Amino acid sequence: MGALLPAMTAGLAMVMVVMLVDQAFQRRHTFQLVWAIGMLFFAVASSCEALAELNGWSQTTYVIWYLTGAVWTAGWLGLGTAFLLGRTRFGYAYAFTLLLGGLFAFLTQRRYDYPDAGATPILYFIVAAILGVAVAVETYFSNERWPRIAAVGVVGATALSILLVATTTLAPPGYALDPATGQPVATLFPGSLRLLTPFLNVTGGLSLLFGAVFSAYVFMPKKRVLDYSLDPNQSGDQFLFNLLIAPVAFTVNFVASVPGAVRALMRGELHSRVPATILIAIGALVASAGDSLNRFGITAPFAIAKLVAVVFLLLGFLVSVETFHEIRIPFTKIRLGTASRERARRRDDSQRAAGSSDAPELTAVDRTTAGSHD
Repeated sequence: MGALLPAMTAGLAMVMVVMLVDQAFQRRHTFQLVWAIGMLFFAVASSCEALAELNGWSQTTYVIWYLTGAVWTAGWLGLGTAFLLGRTRFGYAYAFTLLLGGLFAFLTQRRYDYPDAGATPILYFIVAAILGVAVAVETYFSNERWPRIAAVGVVGATALSILLVATTTLAPPGYALDPATGQPVATLFPGSLRLLTPFLNVTGGLSLLFGAVFSAYVFMPKKRVLDYSLDPNQSGDQFLFNLLIAPVAFTVNFVASVPGAVRALMRGELHSRVPATILIAIGALVASAGDSLNRFGITAPFAIAKLVAVVFLLLGFLVSVETFHEIRIPFTKIRLGTASRERARRRDDSQRAAGSSDAPELTAVDRTTAGSHD
């Protein structure tokens, strides 16, 4: 019975992997392939947990579980969001998550004082800061290359984790479990590897969450209470002021827009991307909460949190227009359904918004996401 939850989680994650890979091959969008890689890691980690429930833990399942689940999954899912929103000014938010990830890695060492971490906390923080500044600068100049800089960080951290595992000898029996719950814990791994988890999890988890909220705001009816602009053509001091108030202004505007979105939902006029991205945001939040609790020794809700997270992520993916634009058997051209009517409505909404202060933001995201429907 203990294998049921992780087995269900792995199965649902693999369903999402198949759908994402199919879309990536059909529509040639990088973000779908990167998300598929992240969900594949999610499925592999859950499969390790299911196998361990049936056959017991081994060093192999323990190492694979830690790398794919604790280290890689969130970072790659967040990177997929970066590629999705690469044509927007979401790069500023991603740069912020990079800085937070480096800071959390440094503070984690201050709290737990891993004896074998050496200088890695400082190095991780410096690298995160450099990457964050580079992403912010590229975003400022409206350069769509900033997701590639983000990819350097995620791919580099992934490669480093493999190197650290390959050069580490785990103490017998080769795995460690919470004695109260039987859930695996990371105590056998060196501090230099364990500090990669806050770097990738904070950056990836927050990027997935912020990106979902950002996309929901773009496609909902907006009420702009606090005005701000991130136009790089304004004066330097004015730009810095707007950049500083942007998080507060965005939050206020989002909350103020919720009643209008609810009314649109009741009338059946709300764009399907709004509930879809909100479901994805909930999934990201649940997954991050489960990982955080597991890291601080609260392992009992870990398996349930992962299942709930993948359910919300899959539901968000299924609700999106992108999925239902063309319903067919994966990797074939056999169609099972017709295109959604929302494409024309989204185009009309974009035209009506063309004269508003939100138009540059809306148009930018539409250019990014609309291509995935064609």
